[in-house]
Amino acid sequence: MTMPKTTIKLYNTKIRRKEDFVPIDADNVRMYVCGPTVYDRAHLGNARPVIVFDILYRLLRHVYGPDHVTYVRNFTDVDDRINETAQKRKAAGAEGTLETLIADRADETIDWYHQDMDALGALRPDHAPRATGFIGQMVAMIEDLIAKGHAYAAEGHVLFAVDSYKEYGALSGRSVDDMIAGARVEVAPYKRNPMDFVLWKPSTDDLPGWASPWGRGRPGWHIECSAMAHELLGEAFDIHGGGNDLTFPHHENEIAQSACVGHGFANVWMHNEMLQVEGKKMSKSLGNFFTVRDLLEQGVPGEVIRFVFLSTHYRKPMDWTEKKRAEAEYILHKWKQSTRGITIAEKVPSEVIDALSDDLNTHGAMTEMHKMAREGRYPELAKAAIFLGLLDEVEINEAKYNKYLHVEMIVEPLLAERSKARAGKDFKRSDELRDGLAAAGVAVKDGPDGMSWELSPEFDLSKLEALK
Repeated sequence: MTMPKTTIKLYNTKIRRKEDFVPIDADNVRMYVCGPTVYDRAHLGNARPVIVFDILYRLLRHVYGPDHVTYVRNFTDVDDRINETAQKRKAAGAEGTLETLIADRADETIDWYHQDMDALGALRPDHAPRATGFIGQMVAMIEDLIAKGHAYAAEGHVLFAVDSYKEYGALSGRSVDDMIAGARVEVAPYKRNPMDFVLWKPSTDDLPGWASPWGRGRPGWHIECSAMAHELLGEAFDIHGGGNDLTFPHHENEIAQSACVGHGFANVWMHNEMLQVEGKKMSKSLGNFFTVRDLLEQGVPGEVIRFVFLSTHYRKPMDWTEKKRAEAEYILHKWKQSTRGITIAEKVPSEVIDALSDDLNTHGAMTEMHKMAREGRYPELAKAAIFLGLLDEVEINEAKYNKYLHVEMIVEPLLAERSKARAGKDFKRSDELRDGLAAAGVAVKDGPDGMSWELSPEFDLSKLEALK
């Protein structure tokens, strides 16, 4: 395909500045985003990267075409927290093996996740792989790392040798000494270096495990994403995203192990800032911790949550407040009323695309939409809001259909009266009706087969009803 006219600029954590986004292959733009560990409901903070990268996905599809973008977001379904949840269920008397209970919990939580993210208007990724479906690829990558001297086996574990990768720390901008001082480093006698991280660990009989050259075990967290990204997107791809809490150690470790097996991995690294609640970090101890489902069940619509999120640039901390929720609900209600049943503009307004193309400036895009609402540019407002996942095109069109039936019941008798006036040479009344309909936004055309009519974007129902 020819390169698009729109230039997207993205902030690349790797180089700490914005740059023009140039895909490796404009016919196959590829993005990987770290998904959830599926042991419980998604809390509100989990939703922020989903919405951020959903907007990027929509923008890429708009610029390069829906058939030329591949979006992967994984599920981590092998994890100690999932195991603990299943073990508690087993202890409470749940039937089935531990592995069955673990699989059931993962299935249940993934289903919850899809429901909640769907409610927030997020498009489903092209691929949503589960880590357990790629164990073979992980084992092969680990074997390659050992063969190339970047990993070593010790007491049933396999660890990545951080000293073997000289660029370690480049993404997060930290030295190894800084990382040791600021991280919770697992002290273990089998580690050559305290910063060495686990690629594979042994499993006891009461835990899920897979056969490997190092004994029955399960993968470490970091190797999962490297293996899945390589399998689904190739040795090099365009964008890797996630919350900024993943920059170190998760993304730093992904880069190290992928680079050491010869994969180019991601060109652009993007990270969203964290979420707060009423100005404070969300935590159970402060009593301000809640899930997406909690809000939905309290009657907060998904599009209201989405509106609040998009009002803040993704690289700034986002504060969820009751005031912002109420304001978002009020504005969305006004937008819905203003765009009810209108003819939607054909193209997404350029002002919105331009704002989003400047490092996903959703705040700027929303500012432009507020301006459209003030200026009565409702067809454009509707198109922009649909594009951002804030309004429902089906609802607008259904309203348009219902309104059209109501309008038809008013217009048709008026046109019949106009025909009668013209036949009786009462041109004054005929012209009054024609001009009145035009002022209301009903365009009447006289043709050889009689009169036809259509609604213009300036249609005003109140003016039409005044003609009755």
